[in-house]
Amino acid sequence: MKIAKTLAVALLSLLSYSSFAQSMDMKSGKLDFLKGQKNINIVYTYDNMMVGKGTEQDYVDKKVSEHNQKEAGKGDTWKKNWLGAREQRYQPEFEELLNKRLEDAGVKAGKFPDAPYTLILKTTFTEPGFNVGVMRMPAYTNMEAVFVKTGTTNPEAVIAMTKSPGRDAMGYDFDAGSRISESYAKAGKSLGAFLVKKKAF
Repeated sequence: MKIAKTLAVALLSLLSYSSFAQSMDMKSGKLDFLKGQKNINIVYTYDNMMVGKGTEQDYVDKKVSEHNQKEAGKGDTWKKNWLGAREQRYQPEFEELLNKRLEDAGVKAGKFPDAPYTLILKTTFTEPGFNVGVMRMPAYTNMEAVFVKTGTTNPEAVIAMTKSPGRDAMGYDFDAGSRISESYAKAGKSLGAFLVKKKAF
């Protein structure tokens, strides 16, 4: 009976992961302006990002309260790590995989404030997922890649990246940060492949 239950839970987890089909859609504009570019500046924004079933603020407040109830100060440490993971983990993962895809085109993306064009990566939604051993759900993120002339805000092109999945293939992603990092890596890889496929450069 226990074996059957375990198999059922594992199958449910597998099916839930397979339902996370990432999509890349050109929402507006064209990519012609990227022809001949060698460097692309990147900035990140998480303004008005939703997390799970509510706002990021709601999610953070709940987590901080839960952790502080278990141990004084633990929630504040959790919040520091939650915010710090953006620069320390998510953004480097995104850029590493994006640049691997762009390498053959002779293009590099990152902190290039003097580059003619800037990619504003807007994370609009994050599902942290969970992993409790016998049952797990991958993280995923929804993002928009907004290309603008550096120093301006008027979009030249917008690419929507929906349900970029994040999980460790070996099943060791017990930490939400690990799962979300994988989601950013997947997003970077997919965006790079999309730009190359569209012959943007």
